[in-house]
Amino acid sequence: MKNAIDRREFLQRSMLTGAGVAITSFLPTTLIGKSREQTWGSQNTTAQLLKPARVFTAEDGTIHEGWVVLVRGEKIVAVGSPAQVRAPEGSKTIELPGMTLLPGLMDIHSHIFLHPYNETLWNDQVLKEPFAYRTIEAVRHCERTLMAGFTLLRDLGTEGAGYGDVSVQRAIREGMIPGPRLLVATRAIVATASYGPGPAGFAPDLVLPKGAQEVSGQAEMIKAVREQVGQGADWVKVYADYHHGVSGTVPTFSEEELRTLVEEAHTAGRPVSAHATTPEGMRRATIAGVDSIEHGYGGTEEVFKLMAQHGTAFLPTLTAEEGYAEYFDGYKQGGPFTPGMKKALNAFKLAMNAGVTIGLGSDVGVFTHGTNYRELEWMVRGGMSPTQALLAATAVNARIIRMQDEVGRIVPNLYADLIAVNGDPTQDIKTVRDVHFVMKGGTIFKNRS
Repeated sequence: MKNAIDRREFLQRSMLTGAGVAITSFLPTTLIGKSREQTWGSQNTTAQLLKPARVFTAEDGTIHEGWVVLVRGEKIVAVGSPAQVRAPEGSKTIELPGMTLLPGLMDIHSHIFLHPYNETLWNDQVLKEPFAYRTIEAVRHCERTLMAGFTLLRDLGTEGAGYGDVSVQRAIREGMIPGPRLLVATRAIVATASYGPGPAGFAPDLVLPKGAQEVSGQAEMIKAVREQVGQGADWVKVYADYHHGVSGTVPTFSEEELRTLVEEAHTAGRPVSAHATTPEGMRRATIAGVDSIEHGYGGTEEVFKLMAQHGTAFLPTLTAEEGYAEYFDGYKQGGPFTPGMKKALNAFKLAMNAGVTIGLGSDVGVFTHGTNYRELEWMVRGGMSPTQALLAATAVNARIIRMQDEVGRIVPNLYADLIAVNGDPTQDIKTVRDVHFVMKGGTIFKNRS
């Protein structure tokens, strides 16, 4: 059996080589010169003892004053008081005075191939920016994200960049470029003629590149899922509703189509994320068995109760709505909320009241990469305590993406994905704006202590 597994891995690596090798042509000048064998960050194979002022383990929301954390290799070995944690001889001590050590943050709704629409409109990014240029942007976005303390992203669609996320993911894993752990959804799946660019506003005989893979009917649903999983998708992303012609936002798939997609994805061992902003789109997606719903701005009390009953997670993307308000509705930060922002916050409160599992997913890319912390601040404005928001960005997100035994908490045997900020973020969420220390898998990428 081992030989069969080795052969399959060899074939997969061989097939990926063509997709991955091209990325070396796109690297920014700051990345040139790293060999394939080198990895980013200050590696230390010896034990490392981290000594902050306090530790937030994300186990129960408690702050532990004076605790230390011992790391060896990629994993956390021990956590507790100095009397409990014995560092072996030769360990390296890392002093983090006045700081809180917490698990690396996660944003599980991102788009690394996008940048803010007040820089370049979405249509122009998809139609006018070459794939190589967008890949360079994605590489830089990943670096900024990691340095901001977000050590994991779930990237929910390349928005016209095909399977480029798979190559970026590979480059990060191999240590060619710095970046967070990356879960990818590749192209995403949309209903025919319901996603841009066009078709409205363009000549009907013009064949345009699309921001996602178009399908109609159950057979095409199955084919799209199989293609995307085969290319390396960790999650399958589907748009349960969207703009369709001149009718505004409406459900774009039947319950049967969505159920077929979910069954095929789950058979392949892939969870499903659904874009849905209307009550009916959210209802259909929930009944079909999707694992998370994104945005949910039009969610009602009834639909959020249904999500709670089905165990469907919610990623509210509040900062994206703020971005849309700035770009298109004249909103100024600190000014009165627009109707769209009020609607998004109302949905967030309804979801909290209904007991829905709420993670942190911001839709970054709509706004500037590396400022993902803004979603934490919006969640607190929406009614969460700072501790609840931090848990959403760590332990809760880890459960949503089924990686709770790997990341999201500071406990032994999990990966040493750790960050440190000045002060106590459970008292002031704005402390996460300025991350002084970043470690991913035991490797130090940033240390301003």
